[in-house]
Amino acid sequence: MAKSAWRDVHGILLLDKPAGLSSNQALQKARRLFRADKAGHTGSLDPLATGLLPLCFGEATKIAGLLLGARKAYVTECVLGATTTTDDAEGEVVERRPVPLLDDAAIRAAAAPLTGRITQVPPVYSALKQGGEPLYRRARRGEDVAAPPREVDVDRFELVRREGDRLRLEVECGSGTYVRSLVRDLGERLGCGAHVTLLRRLWVEPFMQPAMFTLDRLEALAAADGPAALDACLLPIERGLAALPQLDVSAAEATLLAQGRRPLRAGVAAMPLACAIDPAGRLVALVEIDGAGEMRVRRGFNPGPVAPASA
Repeated sequence: MAKSAWRDVHGILLLDKPAGLSSNQALQKARRLFRADKAGHTGSLDPLATGLLPLCFGEATKIAGLLLGARKAYVTECVLGATTTTDDAEGEVVERRPVPLLDDAAIRAAAAPLTGRITQVPPVYSALKQGGEPLYRRARRGEDVAAPPREVDVDRFELVRREGDRLRLEVECGSGTYVRSLVRDLGERLGCGAHVTLLRRLWVEPFMQPAMFTLDRLEALAAADGPAALDACLLPIERGLAALPQLDVSAAEATLLAQGRRPLRAGVAAMPLACAIDPAGRLVALVEIDGAGEMRVRRGFNPGPVAPASA
């Protein structure tokens, strides 16, 4: 696309990622539809996975790192009795084992130790980098790759349905958790192995009940009504910061913040991070206030024009 075709677009898109695309491929398709000059995603979903992938356009890319560390929820399905190279159905089967007689209570008992603060070994076929290169690239070249273990938080890992050797599970977890690894480890605890056949992300904090848009829906909107219809699908940047306290600042304070200067707020309690909102309701900066009441900019934003008053 010619450089002149790109435009300033600011906001957060809650994309319902389709199966078969990497997160970056989905991002680039959405970016081209919006003709957004600047865009980024907030954490990778496997190509097999579907569901919520928040995309940040323009000024919203400045908060992508905060969303990257948010809690997430998934529903996944797996098959017992087989392990694969990728820990999901896209890999080659490396071992088959008989599935022992198991009742639901035994499966839940095996899943229980995989909750809380646990040590997890990520899949070798993952986007984690070693030496600046994703592990999956090295694995595809046939290199002997070992993913280092790391601690992750798993708030919930529950069996919700069983049909023979197929399980449906729900997961709520912190940043960096691999559902494929949870399923792989559950299979080992059951003595038969397992791999993921379906994975869908349900929500990412603070988007707990997300109204998602598919690429097909966005394409239809673009064809029918153009950029204005697409822009109406975007959430304001502030929605991604809903968990942070809001600090209303005066026009004079907003000007000082925009200039990189530090307004003083005597008698205000210290705040590690807050959203500074100007009198027009626009996000000016992410700020912290120290014990002396001095406000320091952690991240500045270029607020858009004031919305016209409705007639």
